[in-house]
Amino acid sequence: MSAQLILYGLIVVPALGAALAYTVRGARARSIVLISTALLHTLLVGVVWLRPGLSAADGWLVADPLGQVVLTLVSVLFLAVAHYAVGYLREAGSRHARGGRAFVSCMLAFLAAATVVALSHHLAMLWIGMETTTLAVAPLVFDRRDRRSLEAVWKYLVLSSVGIALALLGIFLLATAQPAGLEGGRPLVLDDMIAHARVLDAAWLRAAFVFIAIGFGTKMGLAPMHAWKPDTYGEAPSFVAGLMAGALTSCAFLGLARVTAICFAAGLDAFVRPVLLAFGLTSLAIAAAFIVGQRDVRRLLAYSSVEHMGLLVLGLGLGGVGAYGAVLHTLNNGLAKGLMFLAVGNVVFATGTSTASEIRGLLRTLPATGALLIVGLFAVTGSPPFGMFISEFTILSGAFATGHAWVAGATILFLVIIFVGIAAMILDLAYGQPLAVANASSVEQGGERTWLVVAPIGLAALVLMLGVFIPAPLADALARAAIVLGGHAP
Repeated sequence: MSAQLILYGLIVVPALGAALAYTVRGARARSIVLISTALLHTLLVGVVWLRPGLSAADGWLVADPLGQVVLTLVSVLFLAVAHYAVGYLREAGSRHARGGRAFVSCMLAFLAAATVVALSHHLAMLWIGMETTTLAVAPLVFDRRDRRSLEAVWKYLVLSSVGIALALLGIFLLATAQPAGLEGGRPLVLDDMIAHARVLDAAWLRAAFVFIAIGFGTKMGLAPMHAWKPDTYGEAPSFVAGLMAGALTSCAFLGLARVTAICFAAGLDAFVRPVLLAFGLTSLAIAAAFIVGQRDVRRLLAYSSVEHMGLLVLGLGLGGVGAYGAVLHTLNNGLAKGLMFLAVGNVVFATGTSTASEIRGLLRTLPATGALLIVGLFAVTGSPPFGMFISEFTILSGAFATGHAWVAGATILFLVIIFVGIAAMILDLAYGQPLAVANASSVEQGGERTWLVVAPIGLAALVLMLGVFIPAPLADALARAAIVLGGHAP
């Protein structure tokens, strides 16, 4: 199988799946299309790992180490979400008109767009992929079609559109920074821009970075551009929120990391690093402030996502082993967020609410889901032996190694506050006095209902594995990605 066929297939397969899902009439047929496409996409990603460094379209599409890590996260998380969605949509279908052609089609369109982002080495194509993810996700957020979901999707579209417009302006400025007629310098092609970074106009490059950091930072949900996250994650179906928190934000981080790599190659470290550190610490501070006393589980996870986006840019800004930690944290955060949102989805399905005061004693009423929430609590707060402990520890090590002990101290303080806030809610949900739970048995018992717990169990296993053992090919990809981002492996 040729390199071009593999890379094109990664994009075309979900795109064709989206078109097919929209044409078929039966819900069962759409479920088959969804699962089959997700499986085929994951198999193609596996082929990419067997043949690293694939390139197509004259270098516009490249499976480089950083993109490969994000692509793998997107594919694995989407497979878990698709598996969960089939069971969820079957169960919810008796009460809501969900799982229609547009819904499944938009899910697969998102997969195609996220794949474009992960593989793009042409920054304009990367931007197009990011914009397409926005348009594909919006109908999924508006699933309930009520006033609150309309308000959430409106806020998401408005703020995301502003962010993506600023990122587009940054792309234009980036193109302006490249001298006209530069031999071997294809406009906006990542490899060429890094290779000729020293001849780029520094003033235009600084301006481009600022606009792109704000633009893609808005898509990531960095504070103070995070206002869309709590409402969007609170109103979208939980598995859609998990896809956004795990895959969409990781794609936005990839876009920011690509431009950061160009700036580092151009010698603008002294300008770029303080900006990234400021965004990172601000996001951690905002997350800590709003997590404590939070009353809604999904909004709690939204602020947890703000926290982890802050950690990603913090590691990127620190450099050294911090950059390695940031790349590893991208993978850990995506899997852990998927686990938590799918588990919370079971709770919302069984109880009809995500308000913490109305949910108690899950270990008795929904034992598998309650256990998953406990596991997710320790995974998402960076506790050993889960993967997030390794990546967060590596980022903190990077802070000490680069002489930023005050950054490490502030980060530890915020992480402790966040741990207390999340633990207070999750432990109360799991161990509190049980309340009356409508339809509680439907999640845990019988036939197809097991689909609602299999996917989060699989994600929990992966997060645990990354805390104990990192496969050699993945460790090598993480190390090579860190080098591009101005860092190195521990």
